[in-house]
Amino acid sequence: MRAAPTILHLDMDAFFAAAEQASKPSLRGKPVVVGGLGPRGVVATASYEARRFGVHSAMPMGQARRLAPNAAYLVPRFSFYRSISEQVMELLGRLSPLVEPLSLDEAFVDLDAGGVADDSASARAAGERLRADILATTGLTGSVGLAGSKMIAKIASEEAKPDGLVLIEPGTERELLAPRSVRILPGVGPATGEHLRRAGMTTVSDLVEAGEDELVRLLGRAHGASLYLMAQGYDDRPVVAERDAKSVSVEDTFDVDLHDRVRIRFEVERLAERCVGRLRASGHSGRTIVLKVRRFDFSTLTRSETLRGPTDDPGVVREAAGRLLEAVDTTGGVRLLGVGVSGLADYTQEDLFAQAEADAAHAAEGAVGAVGAVATVSASEEGAGGDTGAAVTGASAVAAVEPEAHEPVERRWAPGHDVRHAVYGAGWVQGSGVGRVTVRFEEPWSEPGRVRTFAVDDPELEPGEALPLVRRG
Repeated sequence: MRAAPTILHLDMDAFFAAAEQASKPSLRGKPVVVGGLGPRGVVATASYEARRFGVHSAMPMGQARRLAPNAAYLVPRFSFYRSISEQVMELLGRLSPLVEPLSLDEAFVDLDAGGVADDSASARAAGERLRADILATTGLTGSVGLAGSKMIAKIASEEAKPDGLVLIEPGTERELLAPRSVRILPGVGPATGEHLRRAGMTTVSDLVEAGEDELVRLLGRAHGASLYLMAQGYDDRPVVAERDAKSVSVEDTFDVDLHDRVRIRFEVERLAERCVGRLRASGHSGRTIVLKVRRFDFSTLTRSETLRGPTDDPGVVREAAGRLLEAVDTTGGVRLLGVGVSGLADYTQEDLFAQAEADAAHAAEGAVGAVGAVATVSASEEGAGGDTGAAVTGASAVAAVEPEAHEPVERRWAPGHDVRHAVYGAGWVQGSGVGRVTVRFEEPWSEPGRVRTFAVDDPELEPGEALPLVRRG
């Protein structure tokens, strides 16, 4: 525990939704909800205007629409959010070499390690300067908590929301925590909170009064002992500089269960391509390819295959994911698919072109009807009806390798995504359907723009790039 509040926690305010409002003048001051828009979608972020209607993160999108039917519902633009996050993390890096990102919009910073703060006054000055720099650089606001430990700094930033700074002096932690709900402590979720409530403990002071032995009896040695320390305000965890990513993955949940094997294979290949894109963007390669399949009955299956060396070759990942798919029974329908790469490295083995050729040869053998076991596949099952087979069947491999390409692919315009028109310039999609797409033409620094409607295949309308939130020059 530190004698000065030199641990800073930054949490950007309603990050995804705030970024959308900043980039779209017509949405400023209005309820905005970002997330999956299908029947099974969930809310990623809700603006503060939407939260007044009871909308919050992780809520089913259908429920959000009932609570706030007039809100703007947008599909996430993760590359856009990531670019803003990189700007914010660069500003944090100027404060200290010890920056611990928790997500795109949240991080801890050790101000003492950066030599920018050694007491309350200098810590507060550093925090206020950071908030001003973030606003000037990104046009967005962030809330800052300052304390002598990570746990208390995070609590402070939550109290500072939105767009504020709260500093909690070391030595006042126990007094601060005592009347609060046990849910304020890290690791106390709904299930643990309910378990403690049934034992008569609803506030942090109740935990202290119960004592360590009672908490260990209720929750086990590790959890009970750590919870007792936290209840007294004790948290000596250091700020750890950014750790290397352990895996890269992408997944999609489908509005309607997929049954067609060719379509399922096509979606797996598409996910593999996206996964490799993220892998390369992070500067990594990986040895283990992982396929995730959630079936119609919510049972979740994973299959993995470990290669001879790390790769970032889309062909290698695509073929490996395809082989893993052959080990899964999808007869009843598939509601979610995911492809990931783990065992990451920052280099690529030279001879993996040979592996790609071997994969192609393997597929060719399957095409003449060969059936072989995938020796390097491991399986784990969650839920009922788990399938543990690991065979590659040639007939289905042939059907899936070449999906029919003669059907025209209709362009899809996701609400909130950027477009550019040859005549009207930059805009964003408000909605689409029955062959039409509605676009609002405006820029982050303009007045709210006009709305126009086009055919979905209008040759003058193309996907666009996100504009910066702050105009330079």
